[in-house]
Amino acid sequence: MSNPLSQHAIAPAEVLRGPGAWTQGVARIAQLCGRPLLLGRSDATAGLRQQLSADLAAAGLAPRSAELRHDCCEDDLSRVAIALQDGACDAVIAIGGGKVLDAGKLLAHRQELVCITVPTSAATCAGWTALANVYTPAGAFLSDVALARCPDLLIFDHTLVRQAPPRTLASGIADAMAKWYEASVSSGASGDGLVQQAVQMARVLRDQLMLEAEAALHDPTSAAWERVAEACGLSAGLIGGIGGARCRTVAAHAVHNGLTQLEASHGHLHGEKVGFGILVQLRLEEVLGGNQLAGQARRQLLPLFRRLGLPLSLDELGLGQAGLHELQLACSFACRDGSDLHHLPFPVGPNDLLAALVSTCSSERQPA
Repeated sequence: MSNPLSQHAIAPAEVLRGPGAWTQGVARIAQLCGRPLLLGRSDATAGLRQQLSADLAAAGLAPRSAELRHDCCEDDLSRVAIALQDGACDAVIAIGGGKVLDAGKLLAHRQELVCITVPTSAATCAGWTALANVYTPAGAFLSDVALARCPDLLIFDHTLVRQAPPRTLASGIADAMAKWYEASVSSGASGDGLVQQAVQMARVLRDQLMLEAEAALHDPTSAAWERVAEACGLSAGLIGGIGGARCRTVAAHAVHNGLTQLEASHGHLHGEKVGFGILVQLRLEEVLGGNQLAGQARRQLLPLFRRLGLPLSLDELGLGQAGLHELQLACSFACRDGSDLHHLPFPVGPNDLLAALVSTCSSERQPA
C-alpha cells in the first residue's frame, strides 16, 4: 500500500559554508535582493551587524536595520513587520542566534520575502529549518510554526561562528544529539524509507558528537571544531527536513518548553535545557517504559555532558529554589494536550514528569 502524500521542506535553496562565507555571499545576496532588512538582537553582535550592513552598502544594496527586544514573539514581529513595509524591504537577513533566526524566517514567511540566515553561533540548527518557535515577551514558549520553505540562502561563516562563546557550541551539541534520542522514538516503526534514513543519520550524528565534542570545544581552530559546528548548525537541520513530521521532537524538547515557563530558567540556553530534557526522557523510558537500554544511555551521557559543562539537574538550571507549584506548572505545560512528549509509547502525566525531573541525575556514578 502506498504511503499518503508527504511534503518536506528539506533544505535551504543554497548554503555557503566555511571561512569567509559571508564575504563570498555578499554578491549572492545582491542577486536576491536590493533593500534587505538586517534583523538582530544581542548587544554582543551589534558591532558585527554594523560591519555586515556596511559590506552590503558597499556592494550597492540599501540595507535597513531592526532589533528584537525579546525572543521571537508577536510583539516584536508586529513591530518589525511595520518597519519592513515602511522601508519597502524585499528580504530579511537574520543575523544571530536561534531566536533571531526564527523571527527572521517567520517574518519573511508572513511577508513573502526572500529569507537569508546568518548564524553567529552553532547553538541550534535554526538557520536551516522551515520551523520557527514563538515565545511570549517574557520568554515562555508558546508554539512552533511550520513554514512554507527553508531559507533561500544560509551563510554559515566559520569565522563568524568561531567568535561565539564555547558555551554556545556545547549547547548546540546537546540540541543536535537530541535528534537521535527523539527521532528514534517519534519515528516509531515507520516503514517510510526517508524516515528510516533520517533516523540513521541522527544516530551517526550522535556518534560523531560523542567522539569529537570535547576536542571541538578544546580547540576551535581544529578540524574537529569545523565538523562539530557544522553538525550542530547544518546536519541536524537536514535530518529534520528529510524525516519530516515523523522525525522531530519528543520529550527532550517538551521538557525545554515546560522549563521556559519558569523565569528562573531563562538564563540558560535552548540546548542546555534540551540536553537536560534528553536525560529526563531517558529516565522516563527507563522507569515508565521499562527500557533498561535507556537507563544505560542516560548513564553514558551524564559524564560527557558534565565534561561539556552542560547542566544536569534542576539546581544547575537555576531552578533549585523553585517551589513545587512552579515545577508542577512546568510539568503541566510539558504534558498538555498535543505536546510532543506524548510521542512516547506510554502515557506520561505531570507527576511522572516531575519525578523524572528531580531524579534524572541519580545513579550518575553507576557503570554504563
